[in-house]
Amino acid sequence: MVVATKLKAFLDSKKVVYQVLKHHERFTSQEIAETLHVPGRMLAKVVIVKADGALRMAVLPGDLLLDLRKYGKAVAAREVVLATEAEFKDAFPDCELGAMPPFGNLYAMRVVVDKTLAADEHIVFEAGSHHEAIKLPYTDFARLALPQVADIARPVQVGSMPG
Repeated sequence: MVVATKLKAFLDSKKVVYQVLKHHERFTSQEIAETLHVPGRMLAKVVIVKADGALRMAVLPGDLLLDLRKYGKAVAAREVVLATEAEFKDAFPDCELGAMPPFGNLYAMRVVVDKTLAADEHIVFEAGSHHEAIKLPYTDFARLALPQVADIARPVQVGSMPG
């Protein structure tokens, strides 16, 4: 699979300058960052949650974990849980499972991005496949995805599972 069809058409229609970065098949944000030789904090990983029953997208640096409590507070949701793959797989028909780009607006999902990503000049993210990523200026991402920026991440604790 190549760059997600919707994403490529959207970026090209907006005349965004971006780089497609090809890499060996990788599945975790740490592996992807390592193979692309970018810091984990620059790699934007997508986590799909259910906030009060609605699928939503959290976007955070690859070296941090999603804090469900902070996310809930940021979106004023009473209940926030991680969505299962079965719950969101059909929402991304042009993407490999787990390789969704952070443009929730293309998939009818609200996007909340962690404030630390907003501080970076560029972001790198999976582009719909486990073989390709895209690098583009954060300002272009923000202008096109219109994310809410909030404090939704926490550091990885020793012995904790990545999320």
